[in-house]
Amino acid sequence: MSEQRPPRRTVPRRTDLAPDLRSGHHRKGTPAREGQTLPGATPWVRYANLVRLPHTIFALPFALLGVVYASWITPVSGRQLALVVVAFTAARFAAMGFNRIVDRHYDAANPRTRGREIPAGAMSVPRAAAAVAVAAAVFVGTAALLNPLCLLLSGPALAWILVYSYTKRFTNWSHLWLGASLAMAPAGGYLAITGTWSTPAWMLPLLGAAVLTWVAGFDMFYALQDEAFDREHDLRSAVVLLGAQRSILVAKVLHGITVGILVLFGIVAGFGPVYLVGIGVAAGILVWEHQLVRADDLSRLDAAFFTMNGVMSLIVLAGALGDRLL
Repeated sequence: MSEQRPPRRTVPRRTDLAPDLRSGHHRKGTPAREGQTLPGATPWVRYANLVRLPHTIFALPFALLGVVYASWITPVSGRQLALVVVAFTAARFAAMGFNRIVDRHYDAANPRTRGREIPAGAMSVPRAAAAVAVAAAVFVGTAALLNPLCLLLSGPALAWILVYSYTKRFTNWSHLWLGASLAMAPAGGYLAITGTWSTPAWMLPLLGAAVLTWVAGFDMFYALQDEAFDREHDLRSAVVLLGAQRSILVAKVLHGITVGILVLFGIVAGFGPVYLVGIGVAAGILVWEHQLVRADDLSRLDAAFFTMNGVMSLIVLAGALGDRLL
C-alpha cells in the first residue's frame, strides 16, 4: 500500500480582493476600469486617471491646514493660496506618474491593476514620462514663485517622493515613507505663506507626524488587497511581514496616534472648540473606517480607503478654517 501524501495547501482565490474585476459590464479580455477613475478616453482624462487625480482630495486639505495655521502669523493672499494648490497638485502628479512608470510591469501582472493606462496601452511610457517632467518643472517653478525657502526645499522634497516608488523593493515599511511624503504637505503650506519655519520649531514636525500616521495607516489597508500578489513577486509591505490581522491592528494604533496629535497640535496652536469638534467628527470617521475593513472581508475597502479618508481630511480642514474665521 503506497504512502498517501497530505494534500497540498493552496491559497483560495479571493474574488473580494478585486471587486472591480467581478463586474460583468466589461468585455471578456478587456481590463476593467479601476474605481475612483474618470470615464472617457480623451487625453486629459487619461492623464487624470494615470495619477488618480480625484485622490488629490486626500492630502490637499492638510496642505491647506498648514495655510490656515500660517494665517495666524501673516495674511494669506489669493495668489499664495492658488500657488499652494498648484504646487501640491503638480508634486502629486509627478510622484504618482513616476510610480506608474516604475511599477508598470507589476501593474501588468496584477489582475487588479492591469487596466491602468500604461499596461493597458492607453498611454505610452514616453508620454507619461514627459507629463511627469512637466509636473516636476511646474512644482519647482511654483515653489520659486512662492519664496526662496520653498525653492530651496523643492528639490529634496521632489527626490523624496519619487524614491517612494522603489521602497517596496527594499523595506516592509513603505507605508511610512509614503506617509512622510504627504507629511510635507502641511509644512509646505505653512512655509509657502510665511517663508520661515514655525515657532516653536517642533510645531510643523508635530503636524506632519499626524499626516504621516494617518497616511501610513490607510495605506496598510490598501496593501491588504495585494498580499498574495506581493508575496508571489517578492514585494514588501507591512501586510507581507505581519499578515492581514496584525497589519489592521497596527493601522488602528497609527490612527489613534493621528487623532491624539491633531488634538495636541490644535491646543498648542491656539485653535478652539470648532476645531476640536472637527477632530472629534474625524475620529468618528476613522472608527467607522475600521469597521468597514476586516481581514476576511475587503469588499468595502473602496468605501474605507477612498471615500472616508477624503471626507475625514476635509472635516479637519473645515474645523480649523471655521475656528479661524469665527
